[in-house]
Parts: sequence; structure tokens; C-alpha cells
Amino acid sequence: MLYDVIIIGAGPAGISAALYAKRANRSVLVLYSGESQLEKAHLIDNYYGFDGGISGSDLYNTGIAQAKTLGAEVKNEEVLHITMNADINYEVKTAENEYVGKTLILATGNKKLKPNIKGVDEFDAKGISYCAICDGFFYRGKTVAVLGNGDYALSEAADLENVAQKVYILTNGAPAPETDKYEVITTPVSEIKGELKVNGVVFDDASELELDGVFVALGVAGGADFAKKLGIALDGDSIKVNADMSTNVPGVFSCGNITGGLLQVCKAVYEGAEAGLSAVKYLK
Repeated sequence: MLYDVIIIGAGPAGISAALYAKRANRSVLVLYSGESQLEKAHLIDNYYGFDGGISGSDLYNTGIAQAKTLGAEVKNEEVLHITMNADINYEVKTAENEYVGKTLILATGNKKLKPNIKGVDEFDAKGISYCAICDGFFYRGKTVAVLGNGDYALSEAADLENVAQKVYILTNGAPAPETDKYEVITTPVSEIKGELKVNGVVFDDASELELDGVFVALGVAGGADFAKKLGIALDGDSIKVNADMSTNVPGVFSCGNITGGLLQVCKAVYEGAEAGLSAVKYLK
């Protein structure tokens, strides 16, 4: 099925976008995974309409139920890849399925996770990357490692395996993923070392591994990760948007925490509504 709108993220921004797009009689798919920042909020007492406050979990789940009641499809599936095809539609691959949408709304929140390892800041963009598709080309015939242990990490490794000579998976003490394609090292990493650029890692047991690059893929992919792969302009870790929540890539919109600024539910709801309406206008 070709959806009119595919939304990544089921927080206030993503669900608001879904409500407005669905009310315009468009086919809408919402994909989400992992725990939302909203779910972690014990009590929200500064949002309109709840005189006694409401828990973040209740607000989050009520929003998803509302979108489903209106007719939007909402699926808990981890998104691994997003690409634009020749028809300028967006192909979204999850761990379970593949979907295609005429427009795309990124409402993931800012999920970029940076490991607390010595050398990460020092060698950022000097052998440390957060995007295999973006930077894999620079490691042709070289030895690299992906830092992570989930489906996202395996997806990044798959993007590197036909470019690099050798790809390791470093779980940094987390359980090993189910794979026989890559050599997996579960020993915690104490340092990423190098001189002008990365040349290896040091583990907690003092052993070392020579590497030319480290690709960070912790947890699940966030909006900034997808933005880099699609060529969407960023301001630091935030997606650059216009007043109508459009990005520099046609048919792609973004809203909520991933656009930076005020990290509040009220702002996310407004931007989600704007993004949903703008996607509908684009479709016309």
C-alpha cells in the first residue's frame, strides 16, 4: 500500500500530525519504537486542560488511542532505513516490514545517544561517525567497528560490510546480538584512541583492537540519523525546518523535539498540527 503520510514517532508531535492529516481524509501510518520521553514524565501540570495534571504515560497512550480511533494505523516497529525512490516517494524499512509513503514526517524526538567513553568527543568526525551510509565510503578496504547491539547497529553494519574490509560489533558490555556475520566483542570499551584520527579502541581488560573508524549506533535510530541519510539539513543535532515544518528535502517535514527550541508538549502539538497540514497541502 502507498500511504499518503508516514510519520515516524508517536509522541505529541507525531500524533498531532496524524490527527490533522487523517482528518483531511489522508491515509496515515505512524511508526514508533522505544520509550518516549513523554512516558518518563511523572506529572505534567503545565499543559492546557488538565487542572490536576496528568502523567506523561497517560497522555502518551491517550494520544495513540485517539489516532487509532480516527483511523490512523499506528504500529510499534523499529525503523531501520528510510530512502527516497525514483518516484520521490519514501521507502521505510522496519525490523518487520517495508512501507512506502508519498510524504514523510519525522517526529522522533532527539534520540541521539553518545557513549560515555573517553575519546568520543575528541575524535568526533575524525574516525567517529554516526551514519554508515554517509561516511562508509571513506572506509573502503579498512577495518571498522559498530558500537551498539540492537537491530539498528546490525543495520549499520550491513551498510558497511560491502565497503569495509572488516566490520566488528562492539557491544560495550551489553549482550551480544544474534548474528554470525560479524565478529562481536562484548567487553566494555574504556577508550577510543588515536592521534590525528581514530586508530583503535582500548577495552576494560586492557586489550586493544586496531581500527580505522567507529560507527556509533546505540539504541534505535533517531531523527538526526535519518536526516543525515536523506540529506536533510541539520543545525547540530536538530533538523532545520521552515515555518510550515518543511525541510530542504521535498515531501519531508519534521516537528517536535527533533527541531530544537522549547522542549514542551505545547510546542510539539503545535508543530505536529502544522506538519500534518503542510503534508496535506504538499499532496494537493
